[in-house]
Amino acid sequence: MDVVKKFGRILLPLITVFDEGQKVDYKTTREVARYVVEKGYCDSVIVSGTTGEFYAMSIDERIRLFEEIKDELKDEIPLIAGTGSVFLKDVIEMNKMAEKLGYDAAMVVVPYYCHPNQEEIYRHFVEVAKNTSLPVMVYNIPLFVGVNLLPETLGRLAEIDNIVAVKDEAGVNPLQATGFIKKTGGKLVVYSGDDTMVLQVLTQGGVGVVSGGAHVVGDIIREMIDAYLSGRVDEATNKYLILADLYAAFFGPNGERENPTPLVKAAFEIVSGLPTSMPRSPLLPATSEEKEHLKKVLERMGKLPAG
Repeated sequence: MDVVKKFGRILLPLITVFDEGQKVDYKTTREVARYVVEKGYCDSVIVSGTTGEFYAMSIDERIRLFEEIKDELKDEIPLIAGTGSVFLKDVIEMNKMAEKLGYDAAMVVVPYYCHPNQEEIYRHFVEVAKNTSLPVMVYNIPLFVGVNLLPETLGRLAEIDNIVAVKDEAGVNPLQATGFIKKTGGKLVVYSGDDTMVLQVLTQGGVGVVSGGAHVVGDIIREMIDAYLSGRVDEATNKYLILADLYAAFFGPNGERENPTPLVKAAFEIVSGLPTSMPRSPLLPATSEEKEHLKKVLERMGKLPAG
C-alpha cells in the first residue's frame, strides 16, 4: 500500500482526557479529536498512543476509546489504533476490536519493561501481524521500552506483507532511520516519533512525523514539512527553530520533566480552552510556573493574543 498517500505525513497521537477523579473523560476527548481535525493539524489520528497515556489505561478503557473516537470522526480521517501491550493476547484482542470498528491500521509498540531480545521482538511482531488483517506500524521507543529495535530485525519484519511502517524515537538513535531504510530496502516507511527530529529524519528518507506537539502547532509542522519537501530548506529550518522553543518547554522551564505529556496537555488546554491538562497518576499536572512558561512561548509563536 502507499502508506504516505493513505496516512499522510502528520500523524497525531491523540491525548486522552482525564477528569479530576482520574476517570477517562470520553466526551472531552471526542472534542479534542474534533478540534484537531477541524484545525487541519494532522493527516491521521492515533488513538491510545503514548501521548494518549495508553500505559495507564485498562484494555476496556482503550477499547471504549476506540469506539468513541470512531463514532466521533467516522471516516473523515484515517484512524490508527494504538494496540501495544507487553501481553501478546491483549494486542491481538485490541487489534480484532479495531478491525471490527473499521480502523485503518494498528500501531504496536515493542514490548516494554520485560527487555526482550531481538528474536523475541521479531516473534512478537510475527504473531501480531499473523493475527490481524490491519496494516501494522511498528513503534520503536527505546527511551521508554528500554530496548532498541535494530535495523536488522526490522529488515526481517519487512518481509511480512502487513507490516508497513515504523515509528522511531529518533532522538535516541538519530541516524537509525538510515539503517531502517537500508535494511528494509525501502519496503517500510519511516516516521519520526520525536517532534524535534522531523527534518533530520526527512533528510534520511523518512516520510513524516508522529507528533504530540501537533495538537498545538500542527499548522507550523505542516508548513515546515511542505517547505522542506519543496526545496525551501532555509524556510523549513526557520520553522524548525520556531518550534524548538515549544518542544523544549514541554519538558519544563528547567528541563525537569522526563515525560512531556502533561505539558503537551497543558499547552493544548491553554490554546483550545478545553479542560485537558490532567494526566493520569503517577504523572502530575503542570505547575503554575510551567503553565506561565508555556504561555510565554505560545504567545511568542503567535498562538495566543499578545499580553
